[in-house]
Order: sequence, then C-alpha cells, then structure tokens
Amino acid sequence: MRLIDTLLPARAQYPYNDLFNTFNFNGTQYPMGLTQTLQGTREEIDGSFAGIVGGAYAGNGVVFACELARFMLFSEARFMYQRLRAGVPGDLFSTRDLDVLEHPWPGGTTGDLLTSALLDADLAGNAFIARRDKERNRLRRLRPDWMTIVLGSERDDKVEAGDIDAELVGYIYHPGGKYSGREPVFLQPTEVAHFRPVPDPLASYRGMSWLSPILREVESDSAATGHKLKFFENGATPNLVVSLDKAVLPEQFKSYVQLFKDQEPVGLDVYKTLYLGGGADARVVGSDLKQIDFKTVQGAGETRIAAAAGVPPIIVGLSEGLQAATYSNYGQARRRFADGTIRPLWRNFAGSLQTIIPTPADARLWYDDADISFLQEDQKDDAEIKGREAQTIRTLVDSGYEPETVIAAVLNGDWTRLKHSGLYSVQLQPPGTTQAPTVPTIAVPG
Repeated sequence: MRLIDTLLPARAQYPYNDLFNTFNFNGTQYPMGLTQTLQGTREEIDGSFAGIVGGAYAGNGVVFACELARFMLFSEARFMYQRLRAGVPGDLFSTRDLDVLEHPWPGGTTGDLLTSALLDADLAGNAFIARRDKERNRLRRLRPDWMTIVLGSERDDKVEAGDIDAELVGYIYHPGGKYSGREPVFLQPTEVAHFRPVPDPLASYRGMSWLSPILREVESDSAATGHKLKFFENGATPNLVVSLDKAVLPEQFKSYVQLFKDQEPVGLDVYKTLYLGGGADARVVGSDLKQIDFKTVQGAGETRIAAAAGVPPIIVGLSEGLQAATYSNYGQARRRFADGTIRPLWRNFAGSLQTIIPTPADARLWYDDADISFLQEDQKDDAEIKGREAQTIRTLVDSGYEPETVIAAVLNGDWTRLKHSGLYSVQLQPPGTTQAPTVPTIAVPG
C-alpha cells in the first residue's frame, strides 16, 4: 500500500495588478490616470486558515455578523436518534450513547461543540472532531490547519490523490503545525468525524470555506470602511491639486511644496485656511462620500457577502435588507435561512458524527429543533399541516378504510397503502338494512 497525503487547507494566492501608475517629482509620488480622494494600500487576505480568521472573520464586520448569525442558530439544536421504518423517518429517541454529545469535553456543552465545528468548517472548509478509544467519553476539537488527510490503496502502489483506487486511510494531526517538530499523531478513520459542508471540487475529501470565492469582496468592503475612516481622520475634506505658474523655478517649487506641507493638518488640528499666492491655483480632485454614492457601493458588497454565507441581509441587519424590511419579508427570510442554510448543516453534521457515535441499526443520528424559538413560526405551520392530516385521517376512517393503512398512507403520501375494511357508513347501507354497521375502534398514538 502506498500512502499519500493532502494538506489542509491549500493556501490560496490572489495576485493583483497595480491600479495606478505614478511619477516622481522632487521625491514625491504623484498618481497618473485615475485619482481618488484618499489613497492607500489594500491589505490582501491570506487564503490560509489563520489568514481568513484574522483578515476576514476578526477583521471585517459584515463577515463576523454573518458568521455570528450562522453559529448562534446552529448551536441551538440537540442530538437525538431518529427511528427508520422501511427507510421512512419516524420518532425521535435518546440513549446513554448520546451523553458524550451533551458534555463533549470538561465544561463543554452541545452548543460549544456545534459552534466550534461550524466555525472551523466555515473558516477552514473542514472541521475535525476526534474520539479516541482510550477517551471514549470525551471529544476533542482538532485545529483544521494542523490536520493531514492520508490516502492510500491496497491495489496500486503508485496511487495518487484523485485516482480511482485512492481511499481514505486515516488522518495525521500535527500539534503546533506540520513543521513544529513535535511528534505527529495518527488517527484511524473511525476515530475522527470530518465535517465539510462545502466540498472542494479539486479534492476528494477536502472541503473549502464559503469565504474563499469572495475574499476580494471582503477586501473591498474592508477597504471601503478604511476609506471612510481615513476620510474623517483627514478632516472630512477632499484632496487638492495645486498648480503653479509655468515660470516658477524648481527651487521655488520646492519652497512652495514645503510651505504647503507646513499648513497640512496634524493630529486633530484640522480645518485650517489654505493661503495661496504667486499665481497658485488649488482644485479639488476625487470624490466625497456623497459623490461616490458610498452607501450603495458598500451596501452592494455587503449583500454579496451575505449571499455567500447563506444569510438573508435582513436577518443580519444589513442596509439593503432593512430597506425592504417588513414582517412578511422577515418571516420569509427567516424560513429561507433556516430551511436553506441551517437545517442542511445540521443534517450534514449529524451524519458526520455517526463515524464516532454508536448508532442503532434501525435509526440514524439526527437533530431536534423543537425548542428553538427562532423556528416557532415553522412549528405553527407544522401544527396546521398536522391538523389537516388529522381531518383527512378522520374522513378516510369514517369512509371505512382500516385505520392503520390510513395513517401509513397519509404520513407517507402513498395512497396505494389504503385498505378498505368492507364496512360502510349508514348513508351507504342498502335500503331496508336494520342492523347498524360496525364502527372500527381507532387507537390514537400517544
């Protein structure tokens, strides 16, 4: 067997071209072509786990707000087993095997486990939860960028990642990082739950962060925020271009530049009057916040970040979402967020945990969201649906169908399961019938 490994995560590089050409005059850089009110360098976000955490999650308010909305709701669920009858989901139940999910580590709760897993998966693309044989009643969160996925093959000793015979062999955890010099720890596939909500199309087992496709958008939003800050730090005034008469000699130009710099604001000493002489002319260049429609420009970027996070802007409280804010719109956004983003994440994580959590043969590990207040409106709708189903069951039973087959048909949406008892209501009895029809007894579950 040949072993190959895949490092997590791959470092994304984003080369950028210079947006401005400059020329130098007397030691001062002046831009040519496009000129904005405030100039500055854009801080690129490293595509590594640490880079995304520091540059996006901890360095951008919109990303943090979207991530906060995601894990605050995600952490509300509980884990249960769900019975499967002929492949159809049934009732929820619990056993002592789920105690480790209630207290995954000393002082930890199910919410802590869910929060840690989602943060790792969102920022690194992968989350790893380990349960070793000698620590059966304790789970451990493994830092994703210190993990290596090991692939191998028993058939091909020259197998490479992506080959048809490449299979998961295990995981290697490098405490402190791969190059820390510390002894790595090998983990069996049955000892690790690997959660990757967004698969990486270029890898068989690795996931990718939802932030990876929008790092430029995040940088743009951070640059816009920095632009606003610099605008006010500089007295909320635009830049100026000062032109002098062509007869001014180089020595006179240097003296005037120094004189102009001496009048520039320092610290909080702003709003000084600019005095010009000798034929000098000062013209405003660039745009103020109103001219560049700052709110619209930054709001559009915020919306794209929220869209990538799967969080409706109105849920986060972003400007473009609040413009269309109504009770009805919020309810629709809440349902979209729960049904389209959070519930698939719960389902995925529950399935990932089955690697390290014993599960009965006739059940699956599932989640229970019955006590989550954010979803109470969904439960109201569910109650209305159950009410209509109960009316349908009553009608069919009164029509003579066997109660067990009626319940199975309604709950599964399969009307072929209906079986008639041969008994009919009084209205359907032949004329002259003196004996009342037998009414079947219905056992109400619960």
